[in-house]
Amino acid sequence: MVTTTRTTPAGHTAGTTTEPAVRVRGLRKRYGDKQAVDGLDLDIERGEIVAVLGPNGAGKTTTVEILEGFRERDAGEVRVLGEDPATAGRAWRSRIGVVAQDSSDRAELTVAEEVRSTARYYPAPADADEVIAAVGLAEKARTRVRGLSGGQRRRLDVALGIVGRPELLFLDEPTTGFDPQARRVFWALVHRLRDTGTTILLTTHDLDEAAHLADRVAVVRDGRVVASGTPETLGRPEARTPVVTWRSPAGEPRSERTTTPTALVARLAATEAGPDGEVADLRVVRPTLEDVYLELVQTEETDR
Repeated sequence: MVTTTRTTPAGHTAGTTTEPAVRVRGLRKRYGDKQAVDGLDLDIERGEIVAVLGPNGAGKTTTVEILEGFRERDAGEVRVLGEDPATAGRAWRSRIGVVAQDSSDRAELTVAEEVRSTARYYPAPADADEVIAAVGLAEKARTRVRGLSGGQRRRLDVALGIVGRPELLFLDEPTTGFDPQARRVFWALVHRLRDTGTTILLTTHDLDEAAHLADRVAVVRDGRVVASGTPETLGRPEARTPVVTWRSPAGEPRSERTTTPTALVARLAATEAGPDGEVADLRVVRPTLEDVYLELVQTEETDR
């Protein structure tokens, strides 16, 4: 393997850069009689944004906690930034950032005090004021944390997760509580982080967010990755085939999945149009990421 060096987002000198940021093979974790993770495989290349999707209980949270070094595994190979999280030390931990779904804070500190205090734990942190501005809290910098709204606290969580300029950032439902405008601003921030070399693992139930942010999507069901691909290519080949729906002259609902929707619409215009020349309730629907995701999850549930 070729070894090179580079300066990482956190100012660390990294070694092997051809190795994926995350490599997981055969990961397993059981809680009593519940097999939470069942032979999961996952690769995340450096500089990628990967969204991990799956229903509640699929094993996402357990997997991410193992990658973060917060939970022990029963079996499998795990490498994160070239090290095993189960044995990695403080230097490794300073290279990752975590924005958890549930967080604790020191309510009596101001936003600026909280971010500056956290920054001291890292060897080469970002400028605290710049981070606060990046998450849209510049006007709240002197506000005590207990005085923030739920959405503003979530922005603070993000600030605390990125102030160390991590090489790898874990984002768990990061935009919970954000209004639409704040969410778009945050998406732009995530893309800027990726553009500066940060690798991002995102877990979310928001399929629109995954479609906008992710370079690649991994769907987890029953402790395994059941599908992986770009948001545009995820799923079986037929999963992206357009569906044409219409209502016949007799009023009956009809639908047909076809790779040539224009030709089908032309045929319907000649055979199914009413006296006014229109085909009733005609629609051409191209499956979204949400449609494909739901089909994958339901198919897996049926297969098992």
